[in-house]
Amino acid sequence: MKSKALWLVLIAQFCSAFADNALLFAAIMMVRNAAFPEWSIPVLQSFFTGAYILLAPFVGAIADAYPKGRVLMAANGLKLAGGLAMFLGLNPFIAYGLVGAGAAAYSPAKYGILPEILAAENLVKGNGWLEASTIVAILLGAVVGGYLSDINLMLAFGIVVVLYVVAALINFFIPRLPPVHPTTLKPWPLLQRFAVDVKVLWRDTAARLSLIGTSAFWGAGATLRFMLVAWVPVALAISGNAMPSLLNAIVALGVVIGAAIAGYKVRLHDSPRVLPAGCLIGIAIIAFSFSGHLYMAIAACAVIGALGGFFVVPLNALLQERGHESVGSGSAIAVQNLLENSAMFLLTGAWTVLGMSGVPVVKAAAGFGLVFGLFMTWLWLSNRRLRLAA
Repeated sequence: MKSKALWLVLIAQFCSAFADNALLFAAIMMVRNAAFPEWSIPVLQSFFTGAYILLAPFVGAIADAYPKGRVLMAANGLKLAGGLAMFLGLNPFIAYGLVGAGAAAYSPAKYGILPEILAAENLVKGNGWLEASTIVAILLGAVVGGYLSDINLMLAFGIVVVLYVVAALINFFIPRLPPVHPTTLKPWPLLQRFAVDVKVLWRDTAARLSLIGTSAFWGAGATLRFMLVAWVPVALAISGNAMPSLLNAIVALGVVIGAAIAGYKVRLHDSPRVLPAGCLIGIAIIAFSFSGHLYMAIAACAVIGALGGFFVVPLNALLQERGHESVGSGSAIAVQNLLENSAMFLLTGAWTVLGMSGVPVVKAAAGFGLVFGLFMTWLWLSNRRLRLAA
């Protein structure tokens, strides 16, 4: 865990994730200032995740075909272009889609590099550190982005641009590791290979479990962000971006705690044992939806985050290990990104439809928590039956 490459990855990831999350709240304010309807705010996420879905067949192969540090640097360049576009006042939806393209390229490289710089016995711990770095960045980025977007939108965009530049410079100093799974980069062969990768991972029981669990979790997490934006003015009677961003930060802080516990308490072969935490997340979301006091909401968000961190870190490590042994860790993460972002696209889309339909936000949030909890209960019981049958 003293690897220089690991620390460079962690620092660059912190800067990049901080900028991503500050940019989201600045983009939300930009949409509001442009007098777009309130229900269009989650559409920002649809442009972001749409880029992930479209690029999923290609970015994993790119991450495995080139030194991953250079891939990270190029991906931050795309994010920088999106941040600059917003700074210049261009369409926020298109600009945020460009940031999504950079994030799509960044993800398989940042996760895929871990099996190359860490021993297998340190992989869960390394994931814990990476998730902790990401979540601390989410915490601070959400707070800073929410605060600055309320008082000075251009300053918020300026900080985002600077952080993307810093992240790209740090990426440059990551050691040039040789490609693990070099392959052709022609579009049609890449699509064929991606289809094969999906089949290989889906037929692997452990990889399939990880793909389903993490996709559901991140789909719910993306929806929760916009749920908070809609819920805070109704339940707490507080306007502006600052309070939703603070509650997002509380969730992030909880994830740091949960990820740290998982990193030190859960071994790779025990990863499926975290599934009951997913069931509890649904219960916690229901409790949150009916909390009418700020301190109750803070406590509920902290619990949701802690359960989420404990749940997702071991499942991520499990997929990386199975992918590293089969299709390549970068390609495995690209498949994961396709499914996760498809889940985000569908769930945030469903939330948008609920908003357009006029469903009360408290009831919509409680219903969302119920459906998520039932799905996680099904996943847990199904996996348990498979393990007993084996």
